[in-house]
Amino acid sequence: MQHFPYWRLSAYYFAYFAFLGVFAPYFGLYLQSLSLSAWDIGLLMSQMQLMRVIGPCLWGALADRLGARLLIVRVTAMVALCLFPAFFYLHRFDGLLLVMTAFAFFTAAALPLVEGLTLDHLRDNSAGYSRVRLWGSVGYIISVTAAGVLLDRMGLTSLLWICMVTLAGILLTSLLVPDTRLHLPAEESSPVGEILRQPSVRALLAACFAMAVAHSTLNIFYAILLAGHGYSKSAVGALFSLGVVAEIAVFLLMPRVMRRFSLRVILLTCFAAAVVRFAMIGWGVDLLAVLALAQVLHSVTYGACHSAAIAAINRCFPGGARSRGQALYAGVSFGAGGLAGGLLSGWTWDWLGGELTFVLASLYALIGLLLVAGWIKEEGVGEAQGTRVVDTAGVV
Repeated sequence: MQHFPYWRLSAYYFAYFAFLGVFAPYFGLYLQSLSLSAWDIGLLMSQMQLMRVIGPCLWGALADRLGARLLIVRVTAMVALCLFPAFFYLHRFDGLLLVMTAFAFFTAAALPLVEGLTLDHLRDNSAGYSRVRLWGSVGYIISVTAAGVLLDRMGLTSLLWICMVTLAGILLTSLLVPDTRLHLPAEESSPVGEILRQPSVRALLAACFAMAVAHSTLNIFYAILLAGHGYSKSAVGALFSLGVVAEIAVFLLMPRVMRRFSLRVILLTCFAAAVVRFAMIGWGVDLLAVLALAQVLHSVTYGACHSAAIAAINRCFPGGARSRGQALYAGVSFGAGGLAGGLLSGWTWDWLGGELTFVLASLYALIGLLLVAGWIKEEGVGEAQGTRVVDTAGVV
């Protein structure tokens, strides 16, 4: 096997998730400082999720047609960097929505294509993926913590400059990523339509959708909730970092957990933990210890749940249908679920307030729990023994 460009790929993941660590938690706070409503903020931030449904399919098709994945990664990174300065001058909702939609469309291109490049570099050594992806989590932790400290000292307007620096980092590291020949699987395609007619598969996708709806409330409005209750930006960054550190620990432990417990048991545990977690945030927002424990549960509600869901999708969509199954999972959960969650939480925030919005998020998780308990049986997702965990998500 050719020399694997570990550090160059790791640098890209570090830069990409460093941008997410700045943008995802704090940009909603910046939009709130422009006196926008919660509905407007939810709609604006949901463009990132909407484009994760539309963008990867269009960019992926273009990359396949041109045979130029890496060129698209670099060009879209440059366009995103050139688009972002418009946020310095826009303060009205209509202009912000236009630029946010365009910005989200171009940023949606990069990670799925780089994921493919990374796996093609690895070839049959896919277990090495986690060693590369780990640097994305490290970048997120460093950026979300450092940004919180900087925003406390310099104010929210400095957020735009911090985002610009991290976007430049994405562009620069994309220039370091080497190309490789596309590695196509040998398996024949399986009938995806027949797979989707299975009740257990539809229930799994619907449950993942519900979990993403719940987490979208966290991703968009968690920092706004904490700021409204007097927490500093540094405290917000520390709590986000705590969740990602716990997530990394679970990713390292998941192979052992999945050898011992079935996927159904893991999923039931994850959804039950999510019900508890979001209720804790809504009802215990004034208690730092409660918030810290809720963030530790991120390891289960995201880390373990995502790992188990990917393993279940791999079992439900065998052979040549596997890539389409994973794309469907990402689109239904992180894309459609994230979009619906952003819109729902924006609407309920204005109507019911922040605390009850997070309590409602626990109800979305409860719906997912009932779907798993009622329609996913042991034979529906199989035993997890021997399953290899690979994290392919676009968000931390």
